[in-house]
Amino acid sequence: MLHNPFILALATLVGTIVGAGIFGIPYAMTQSGALIVAGYFLVFGSVVWFLHLAVGEIVLRTPEQHRLIGYGSLYLGKLGKAFFVFTTVFAVVGALLAYIVIGGFFLQTLMSSIASFSPFFGSLVFWGVLSLFIVRGMKLIAITEVIMNTALFVVVALVLALSFRYVEQANIVIANTEALLLPFGVVLFALVGWAAIPEITDILRDSKNSKKLFSVIGVATIITALLYFVFGLAVAGVSGVATSQDALSGLVPFLGSSVVAVGAFFGLLTIAASFLVLGNYLKNSLRFDFGFSYILSSAVAILLPLILFLLGAREFVEIIALVGGVALGLEGVGILWLLRAAKQKGARTPEYSLPSSPILFLGAGLLLGFGVLVELLL
Repeated sequence: MLHNPFILALATLVGTIVGAGIFGIPYAMTQSGALIVAGYFLVFGSVVWFLHLAVGEIVLRTPEQHRLIGYGSLYLGKLGKAFFVFTTVFAVVGALLAYIVIGGFFLQTLMSSIASFSPFFGSLVFWGVLSLFIVRGMKLIAITEVIMNTALFVVVALVLALSFRYVEQANIVIANTEALLLPFGVVLFALVGWAAIPEITDILRDSKNSKKLFSVIGVATIITALLYFVFGLAVAGVSGVATSQDALSGLVPFLGSSVVAVGAFFGLLTIAASFLVLGNYLKNSLRFDFGFSYILSSAVAILLPLILFLLGAREFVEIIALVGGVALGLEGVGILWLLRAAKQKGARTPEYSLPSSPILFLGAGLLLGFGVLVELLL
């Protein structure tokens, strides 16, 4: 089954989408309510599904292999390249910052029975240890991707399996309109996985199954949205108003410190792997795309998120909401812009073609643009 191109592509995309964002969903659900979060998943699941398909069509229309920055340069020129450089750096640095913050919470939870220290100290330890690996430039990406995906699904399965018997209906908020806009960036951050589209397109193209890309993206969107919602409902149903921003530490009074520590261990592995992958990606982009020296590129990759952390950016949900709502929202608008150009200039006939309806493009663009403004003004 693992050799089936459809299954392999599906596993790759689901593994890319499901990341640290899942830990912010329960908190958003307790603040805004299950019904409102469900509405966000329905709306943004549809928008992100369309954007993933858009990236897929862009890849299929292009004989050469690129990523968003390369496609921006190819189809939109210097302005397009600069736009995607900005959104990519914004998103990566923001994600690294989020991992530093939640890493501190996980480390504190994991070590609570041995030593007592603050999440702030835990974050510094997390950053310090992993930054050494980034500076050394160890080739960990292939290994860490496997660890990351496996560890994350283990912790989610563990939490779900142990939580259901403790769920109380009274703990689940149905709707709180005062926090209506809070899930916007959180849900978008959690659902986006378009960085994997070129990779899964190659998997399907090599096996002459490119026509299945449309189905893979649709199935992956449904699986991840349902997984997020069920996980959020389970955690919120157990811990209620005590739900923490990292989802796990708030479960200690209900599931016990040992069980939660196991979850924190796997969660720590997950975000550590993500930190290494993204940190190395940013370092190498600065080196090879912009000509930075090895030392300077390493320093920027590891110090920029730390500086933001030390300046006071330490609220996990607020960080992923900002990254999701602004960086990924802008990137989504850029993808729509890129798709229209690729439809006109692409050198290859794609296996599928999305509608060119101005209403569809305008509606998706306005929704994403509204989200950018919401996150900037809130």
